Amino acid sequence: MRFAAYEHQHRHHVAVVEEDGTLHPVPGARSLTELLSSGGGPRELLDRGTASLDASPPGPHVSQVRLLPPLRPASVRDFVTFEEHVEGVRRSVEGTAGVPEQWYAAPTFYFGNPHAMLGPYDDVPVPPGSAVLDFELEVAAVIGREGHDLTPEQARDHIIGYTVFNDWSARDLQSAEMKVGLGPCKGKDTATTLGPYLVTADELEPCRDTDGFLRLALTAEVNGRVVGEDLLSHMSWTFEEMVAYASRGTYVMPGDVLGSGTCGNGGCLAELWGLHGAQDPPPLKPGDTVTLTVEGIGTVSNTVVPGREPVPLPTGRRRRRERP
Repeated sequence: MRFAAYEHQHRHHVAVVEEDGTLHPVPGARSLTELLSSGGGPRELLDRGTASLDASPPGPHVSQVRLLPPLRPASVRDFVTFEEHVEGVRRSVEGTAGVPEQWYAAPTFYFGNPHAMLGPYDDVPVPPGSAVLDFELEVAAVIGREGHDLTPEQARDHIIGYTVFNDWSARDLQSAEMKVGLGPCKGKDTATTLGPYLVTADELEPCRDTDGFLRLALTAEVNGRVVGEDLLSHMSWTFEEMVAYASRGTYVMPGDVLGSGTCGNGGCLAELWGLHGAQDPPPLKPGDTVTLTVEGIGTVSNTVVPGREPVPLPTGRRRRRERP
């Protein structure tokens, strides 16, 4: 089943999406995040969706509305699970080769900005102060039930569905701030695309391979030119393993979003820059359109627009250390 959040006639709605794009509003639902927070988990969401298809009159077609991010995440954990991506981006952003041995020890992640979500066809502003904008083709798992210290087997019942995830990245800001050693900051803070729908986990089960990975084709295009193609099953950890690690010593909650990390073979421009030794293709600029497609989930397509100038701030004061 597919769920969408949309704006129509200045009101926000949640709906089940039919195969032909017809929307069936879910009665009484103000947001998908609210539905997930009710605590009923995947079964309740599917039941609400089925009831909406049976009882609700058809609403508008997806082409007649503005699709919003399917949900407003409670939190965003962005993992890095594609070995090829790590190798290429390290060469491009950090100037170093290879994959750190520590990377293989656990599915590492950083926390993203849950307030920076954009819809599948929204314009994307250039982050203030950046001249090297990039996209990242990812898939995100969405949590439907609270859990903590989960095993991978238990984690499967906590994943309610999947959506396309584009982690827009200001590579020049990222490269500079990563030297401090705290991970990405403003380089990843301006925009993340989610959409076009939340596809429930049961719908993608037939795509699971014998090792537990979802074998879905991934394609990235810039201005209609294919620049990247990969398979989601090239991840080094399954989503269930990622959820289990995220829940270690803490909680995953309904509405949490866990990004797969960027796929390899052109899942972002920075990887290609590392491979080519030059910014080829060039960084994104206003007017460029990035289109990302994930088999079984759908397509998001966003156009870059000019952003704001950065608000001026002083550099850090170099203080004399006076001891009491």
